[in-house]
Amino acid sequence: MGHVEIPETDLSGPVGLTGAPRPRTATPRSHTVAPERVWRAPTTVERDRTERPRARKLPDPRVPVLVMTDLLGLGVPAWLVLRTGGQAGALASAASAALVWAGVRASRGRYARRFPGEAAGAVHGPFGDWLALVGVLAVLLAMTGGGSDPATAVAALVPGLGVAVLVAAVGRWRAATRRGHRVLVVGEAAGLDRAVSLLNSRTDHFYRAVAVVPVGPEAPNCGTPVPGRLAPERADDDVSTVLGSAFAHDADLVLVAPGPQIDDDRLRRLAWGMHDSGLALCVLSDLSGIAAARVRPASAAGLTLLHIAPPLRHGPQALLKTVVDRAGAALGLLVLAPLLFGVALAVRLSSPGPVFHRQTRHGRHNRPFTMWKFRTMVADAEGRREQLSTANESEGPMFKMRRDPRVTRIGHALRRTSVDELPQLLNVLRGDMSLVGPRPPLPEEVSRYDERELRRLAVRPGLTGLWQVSGRSDLSWQETVSLDLWYVDNWSVAGDMGLLARTVRAVTDGRGAY
Repeated sequence: MGHVEIPETDLSGPVGLTGAPRPRTATPRSHTVAPERVWRAPTTVERDRTERPRARKLPDPRVPVLVMTDLLGLGVPAWLVLRTGGQAGALASAASAALVWAGVRASRGRYARRFPGEAAGAVHGPFGDWLALVGVLAVLLAMTGGGSDPATAVAALVPGLGVAVLVAAVGRWRAATRRGHRVLVVGEAAGLDRAVSLLNSRTDHFYRAVAVVPVGPEAPNCGTPVPGRLAPERADDDVSTVLGSAFAHDADLVLVAPGPQIDDDRLRRLAWGMHDSGLALCVLSDLSGIAAARVRPASAAGLTLLHIAPPLRHGPQALLKTVVDRAGAALGLLVLAPLLFGVALAVRLSSPGPVFHRQTRHGRHNRPFTMWKFRTMVADAEGRREQLSTANESEGPMFKMRRDPRVTRIGHALRRTSVDELPQLLNVLRGDMSLVGPRPPLPEEVSRYDERELRRLAVRPGLTGLWQVSGRSDLSWQETVSLDLWYVDNWSVAGDMGLLARTVRAVTDGRGAY
């Protein structure tokens, strides 16, 4: 049994499982008949059709615009290039290529309605589509015996790729600036607390929990409104309770955290009710720490299976990452040479001691190496660390101190801007480090690692990473480990490029650097 308080109605009474008015479906449910034959959408809580249309069931108004953009964006430039190159049948060839392009894009789901945050990447999505287009057209030309010059034909298709990349970039920008989902979370108290805490503690996603509907008598402790409650066992008013709670808090997505009290049948009935009423429904997975790109759904024997791709360790992406690291480090050292020389001179003149601070760190597969930094502390900083051990502000093996007296005046500026890390480009060039990855730990830190923390050393440490763009030294030890483990299992070259771009903003901001 459940109960929901709906504003501006004649329903009143305390929230609870007993002694309160409960909305019911029009007729009692027979448990001896197949549920598919007796179930019907609840009528107690009516959706206001003027304020909340069934958006998920209406055609997406963007689709005609996207299709026309792809047709014209590829067809018109292709016709101009083919015509300039003197190719016979330029108009027919360009029109055929444009139609195939729209078909490829449709088959790969580019015109499907997406939730916020699900937009395809601005580079790899259109580029993959374009490669598929080239392959399809090559097969068609071979089958029809077309006489087009291959170089001219490929050149004619390039502008279409540029238009697709631009459209994808605009789509990502719009997704990042529009309002995300208002989420009603349904589940047992422990699952609710965890889901709400994670969703509302970060801002790098499009979901915000606005209310919860707990299952069972246990009270959640997430500090979020509780407009309704579901009984431990399935009841006739489950759907109306959830719908009323969602409408009362203007939620447009229901997130269900499965547990022992929400079995397959109960979840299926909730899904029927939400979808028939025009509300989107999402199920929380226990696959935390796994990027969505690594998960592929499949069906077998009526079961829904989730295939999880292994982390990238070898193959083309790993080779490309090595090439990008070495080339980027060499270019960085060349371009930043004047800055590096100026900083070295300033460090040398500001306090007695060497320009560089060399330190043994542990890298991939726990191999030690010598890491280079500009010196930001007094010359005898390592000897004075034991005296400051009681002032350590980190709960883990890492030593952190917001106002470390060993840091020099120029050292504060170098740390705030992360310029002291630039000599590590030499480590990247040598192959000890990567441009992006977890921070390299000290030997004494590694000696205190457990099995989970040792997994941070499965990849090369980085000059920057998720820790850099997520708060740096303001992060707790467990938050740092969680970010590093997520990167270790889910890194990609495209993701590395995004982290490098976000690092510029983090360094400019300077928060968490001390």
